[in-house]
Amino acid sequence: MEDVFETCKLNNPDDGYEALECVAKTLSTNTETVNNRLDSLAAGVDIFFLLFASIVMFTMQAGFAMLCAGSVRRKNVQNTLLKNLLDACGSGIAFFVCGYAFAYGGTDGIILPKDFNQPHENTFIGTENFFLIDHENYAFWMYQFAFAATSTTIVAGSLAERSQMIAYFIYSTLLSGFVFPVIAHSVWSIDGFLNANKSNSLFGSGMVDFAGSGVVHLTGGLTALIASKILGPRKDRFNEDLGNPLHVPNPIHGYSVSLQVLGTLLLWFGWYGFNAGSVTFVSTEEWANVAALATLTTTLSAASGTITALSLSAYQSLKNSGEVKFDTSYALNGCLSGLVGI
Repeated sequence: MEDVFETCKLNNPDDGYEALECVAKTLSTNTETVNNRLDSLAAGVDIFFLLFASIVMFTMQAGFAMLCAGSVRRKNVQNTLLKNLLDACGSGIAFFVCGYAFAYGGTDGIILPKDFNQPHENTFIGTENFFLIDHENYAFWMYQFAFAATSTTIVAGSLAERSQMIAYFIYSTLLSGFVFPVIAHSVWSIDGFLNANKSNSLFGSGMVDFAGSGVVHLTGGLTALIASKILGPRKDRFNEDLGNPLHVPNPIHGYSVSLQVLGTLLLWFGWYGFNAGSVTFVSTEEWANVAALATLTTTLSAASGTITALSLSAYQSLKNSGEVKFDTSYALNGCLSGLVGI
């Protein structure tokens, strides 16, 4: 402050009014510069947070790969791992080429407070920004790609040991390039008819999906259900070699419980990026606290699901055999059920 005053006084030694006017202009300029720098810093923090959440979420691909590899028979481990790798590759290319354009083309992607409760056009899909042309919000693309890849990989386990590689790659590309984007556009894009943040959404209320319970998990789950119905069970699961039905289904034991546990823990870790990252902004204390709350509920859901499923398993074994046995597979399924449920 003293430096500004002295500089203005030296430049206007005979005119006190001009000197004061110089001080006012200088301070105004400095204040504007500081505000611009603060805004830039806040934007940088938000971008880094979204990128970090995306990277954390992408570790779910490793989690799915380990979980699937540990759950299939040894002869199919390599095939299963390659399918999980192709999920990420096919999703990345398809979402870059057209998936993001179908989901958010022609919009900024992230919905800002200024867009809340305003009327917006209802469209089926986006029609701009193919190959990310004229779109520079790469952090948001990365985050949405992680969602698309997750939705695609959910189906991998349900098709284990009974789908051809080329057919599976075509499926994963179509799901992340068209099916997921259409659903994401409907719910998350400001031009979607189900978006709850605008005034002309369906029934005036739309649909709130904070972290993809419907857009990601329901899409992947329904796709898995349909695919399982089409493919049917594994040949040696319910029938003999000659095709006669078995009275008791053959149990199919996974290759490695260790890989199953590792995969589940990686998925749990990735879920923090999944849920907390959905806040998208942490440059204000309010939004940062929402992200922190999301990590808390994620932790409690996984822990509660695990303990509940394991307790039910122990009770069932006690009831059937008179001896308490703890089944790891029940615990893992309970953990994942809790994470999906939240």
